[in-house]
Amino acid sequence: DELDETVALLRQSACRGVLGNHDQWTLDQADNAGSVSTLQYLRTLPLARSFIVEGVYVYLVHASPPLATMGGIRLLDENGRVISEHLAQWYKRLAGFGHDVLVVGHTHQIFAEQLGDTLVINPGSTLFNHSCAVLTLPECDLQWFGLSGCDPVSTWNWSDGSMGLMPRNS
Repeated sequence: DELDETVALLRQSACRGVLGNHDQWTLDQADNAGSVSTLQYLRTLPLARSFIVEGVYVYLVHASPPLATMGGIRLLDENGRVISEHLAQWYKRLAGFGHDVLVVGHTHQIFAEQLGDTLVINPGSTLFNHSCAVLTLPECDLQWFGLSGCDPVSTWNWSDGSMGLMPRNS
């Protein structure tokens, strides 16, 4: 409901993002969603970004490389435990990827896993996981933050309908 205000803040801060599935949905529903300015901004978002910060090669994509906005890297089970078979599959898929850090999303899972030469980070969802992460480079130090008065929820699965809400007071 606050799409226009959110995009205005992203523009003001010169935030560099990538196109996600909800952004694409908004563009597909252009008659009913967002101002002209917001839609113009969403049209400028690339499917992926690759850049160097402090000598660290970083790649951003919404779901999984190289350009996916759906699917994604799902490493955790419904209890937030790493699924070793999935870890092994992605370790193999990312062999020779050529980036030091890969930042993904879409799966509503919070993790940071070193897969070969690549640190794979999913900061989770601000809405469903109540989370965000700050990566400091070149050290690759990662800090997680809970949002909306909640602790971060490691996994939020669409399949079981769980909202995954865990207030800090519980």
